[in-house]
Amino acid sequence: MGLLQPEAGVLFWMTLAFAVVFIVLARYGFPVIVRAIEERKAYIDRSLEEARAAERKLRELDAEGLAVRAAAERERGRILREAAETRDALLAEARRRADEEGARIVAAAREKAEGEREAILQDARHQVALLSIAITEKMLRERLDDEASQTRLAEKMLDEMESRSERKEA
Repeated sequence: MGLLQPEAGVLFWMTLAFAVVFIVLARYGFPVIVRAIEERKAYIDRSLEEARAAERKLRELDAEGLAVRAAAERERGRILREAAETRDALLAEARRRADEEGARIVAAAREKAEGEREAILQDARHQVALLSIAITEKMLRERLDDEASQTRLAEKMLDEMESRSERKEA
């Protein structure tokens, strides 16, 4: 016999050993291996499903985040517009009040200036009247030394008073 041709006894014992190992493995080994493979497959399937669910949830959260961000941007824009409107209203109100206060101050200053002007004019009139009286008194003392000049002056004044009263009546 050659090396490549097995004998019938060796072939029998090899077949018997293979059958025993196969039966033992089929009875005890393969179910454990198959169960482990199926568990591993189920674990991988669950993991894949959980990954898909996590990915869906992540997409939903991204979309929700974008929606929240857009809503926040709209709210920020609204708040900024309201703040600008409030600022403009406050500035307009402050300007209006400042204009009113300025007008009031200018009016008060004008009234005060007018009062001071009147007082100055009154004082000037008073001073002019006093000077006029003093000058007239001096002039009359010098002119009215004699009785004839006094009479002429009195007649002249009476004529002026009559002409004034006639002008007023007309």
